[in-house]
Amino acid sequence: MGRFRTSESQARYAVSQKLSIGKPRHKNRSSVGRIHSLGTARTYVDSLKGVAAFIAEQKLDPAGKGLSSLTCGAANAYLEFRAQIVGQKQLDKDRQAMQMLLREKLAVVKSEFDQALESRAYTQLQIQLVAGAQTRKYELSTLIAADAGLRAHELLTLRPTEERSVSSHRTWREERFEGRVDVKRYIVVGKGGLIREVGISMELADQLESLRLDEPRIETDREIYYEQFYDVGGGMRWSDSFSKAAKRELGWSTGAHGVRHAFAQTRMRALQSLGHNYETALAIASQEMGHFRPEITEVYLR
Repeated sequence: MGRFRTSESQARYAVSQKLSIGKPRHKNRSSVGRIHSLGTARTYVDSLKGVAAFIAEQKLDPAGKGLSSLTCGAANAYLEFRAQIVGQKQLDKDRQAMQMLLREKLAVVKSEFDQALESRAYTQLQIQLVAGAQTRKYELSTLIAADAGLRAHELLTLRPTEERSVSSHRTWREERFEGRVDVKRYIVVGKGGLIREVGISMELADQLESLRLDEPRIETDREIYYEQFYDVGGGMRWSDSFSKAAKRELGWSTGAHGVRHAFAQTRMRALQSLGHNYETALAIASQEMGHFRPEITEVYLR
């Protein structure tokens, strides 16, 4: 699968090496990791075409070996990227296709696209009430997530801007954080490994700095490892804490992802009040949230 093969030809070749059409899968050890259905084969080809294109676009294959160079790290990065633009059903198909190729199990990644369609924003008062019903550790996480528009796992990646650079393959708008004069900027690692700046109010930043770890530690969330520099909650544990607190305090919950909806709507109103038209405000807010496509941010505005 060299550098001159198209993404489709790479995918077809990879799948052809796993075909066992017409051979029984039961009581046959050699059938493990094999494809016994033409429908499954077509599905895997469609998924692996996208994987091959992603490897090339992100320059993850300097040796030019295409899909044969796929690693678990690259597979996880692809799933995080796809989570923004496809639903859970397609995301699971992509994961299964790569598992077949790698012969290793990959962590399940939740579709942000589905979350955006299903979740709804909390009001600022509701966020304050939910935060107040959490332990101190998770209360701060909720306030920071709402203030900076963070995903659950991004709380685990917070780091000072002077310690890491943002992704260089993006052109960052100068208008980011416009109107937010009271913020300190931090770095987080988002979907698809995108490294971006986020703004946290000085009051919350002061609390965050008081929790700076003497040495970074490794935190595991959904079978993915993160290097953590602050003693704050994040990932699945924070999401669970938020949902339980919301049900106790509000009687209902749309999940922790709803705080990103609240951030998107608040920032859009603020940016438009500064004189930006809708399209420009959407582009700015999208970059602040770490979205590859403004259309995804637009879903958060419903």
